[in-house]
Amino acid sequence: MAANPKLTGAMPARAPSAEPDLAGGIGRAPARSPARGPAVGPVPSTKTERSIGARTPLCFVIDTDASIRHFLSLILQGSGIDTEEFADGYTLRDALARRMPDVVFLDIGLEVADAAECIGTLGTSGYRGQVQLTSTRGLGVLAQVKSIGEQQHLHMLPVLSKPFETSVIMKVLQDLKLGQRPALAGRVDLGEALAKGWIEFWYQPKIDLRKKQLVGVEAFARARHPVHGVLMPEAFVPAASDTNLVALSELALTEAMKASLNFAKLGVNLRMAVNMPVNALKKLSVVEIVQAYRPRFDKWPGLLIDVTEEQIVNDFELTRDIVERLEHLNVKLAIDDFGRDYSSVMRLSELPLAEIKLDRSLVMGCGTDTVSAPLCKAAIDLAHSFGSIAVGVGIERASDALALVSMGCDYGQGFLLGQPMPEDRFIALLRQRAARPQARRLA
Repeated sequence: MAANPKLTGAMPARAPSAEPDLAGGIGRAPARSPARGPAVGPVPSTKTERSIGARTPLCFVIDTDASIRHFLSLILQGSGIDTEEFADGYTLRDALARRMPDVVFLDIGLEVADAAECIGTLGTSGYRGQVQLTSTRGLGVLAQVKSIGEQQHLHMLPVLSKPFETSVIMKVLQDLKLGQRPALAGRVDLGEALAKGWIEFWYQPKIDLRKKQLVGVEAFARARHPVHGVLMPEAFVPAASDTNLVALSELALTEAMKASLNFAKLGVNLRMAVNMPVNALKKLSVVEIVQAYRPRFDKWPGLLIDVTEEQIVNDFELTRDIVERLEHLNVKLAIDDFGRDYSSVMRLSELPLAEIKLDRSLVMGCGTDTVSAPLCKAAIDLAHSFGSIAVGVGIERASDALALVSMGCDYGQGFLLGQPMPEDRFIALLRQRAARPQARRLA
C-alpha cells in the first residue's frame, strides 16, 4: 500500500478525549521523501523560521473547554508563542498585571456575559493587543460581543466559528506576524549545507496514547539557509550523494545524543529517535558515537534508530548484525512505514524490534474510513505479536486518535499531538509547562 506523503487533512479544533496532558510538544506528522535520508521527517504545510528578537510572543487562551484550550496552546506553542490558559475570566486581571499578551483567544460560550466581562477587563486594563473571538454561537451574538470590544477600543479580529481548521489558526498568526515566519522555497546542496553549518535538528514529541504522557522525542533535519530561511528535507535530501547522506546521518546521531543529555539535565528522560538508511548504519561507527555521547546515568532510556521496512527486508542479515552489535548500549531498532508490504512482514518477527511505526496511509482516516480501520487494527495486532510497541504516525484528526486508542495502539506522533521544533524551543516549552502548578512530571 503506497503511503500518502502529503498531509492535507484539516484538523478539528476540539482535541480528542485521549489527548495527552503534556509538558510540551507541538506538531505536524512526517512526510517521507522517496530518497529517504537521515532524520527526514515531519514536513509542516506551513514551513517556519525561528522568530527573531529577544521577547517571545504571548497568547492568552480563554475557553471553558480544557481540551480546546490545550489544543490551541499546542498550535501556538509550536509556532514559537508562549501561552497561558484560562477556564474563565476571573483571574484575567491578575494575569494582565503581570504581562500583557500579544493576542487573546476568547471563546463566547452559552453565557455571553462572561465573554463581555472579559472584554471589559481587557479594556479597563489598557490592553492594546489583538482579540480573536471563537464560538459556536450565531452571527448575531458574535456581532454583539465584537461590538462591545470595539466600544472598549480593542483591536477585534474577524470571529472564528468552531470547529476551525489548524490552517486557519496559522493564517491568523501569519497575518499578525507572530511567532515563526514562513520560509521561502528553495533547494540547496546537502554537502554545502553541511560544510557551512546550516543543518540543525528539530524535535517532535511521541505520546503514550493511553497514559497521556510524553514518552519520547524524534529528531528531524532542517537546513537554515541565510536567504531562504528554514528548509525541509525535500530541499536538500533527494539529490544528495550517498557520502553526504552518511555525513548527515552521523550528524543526526551526534546531535540527538547531545539533545538527549540536555533534556536529561532538566529531569526529562526521553528515549530519543533518529531515522537513517541502513547503508549509513553499515558505514558509521555507531557504537563509538553512542559511547562518546551517552548520558552517564543508570536510567538513560536509550536510543531508537528508525529504518524503513523495505530497507530491513532487503538487507535482513545486515540489520540483524546491527541489532546484535547495538543491544548492549541500549540502542534499538524501530521500523518506519510499516504496512506497505504485507508479503514480507513475517520475517520481521525474527528481529527484536523496539517499535513498529505504522505507515501513515493506515493511520490517516482510520477513525472514519471503513477500509483503513481494519487494516490499521491488523497492523497494530501484528506489531504486538512481534513483541513491539505500535506507534501511529501522522495523527492529524481527533477521530483518528480516538480510533487508535480503541484499537490498542501504544504511542502516537503527529500535528494533533505535537509538531517538530528547534531544540531551544522544545526546552523552553518543557520549562514553561513544568513551572505551571497543574503540570505533571514528565518522566
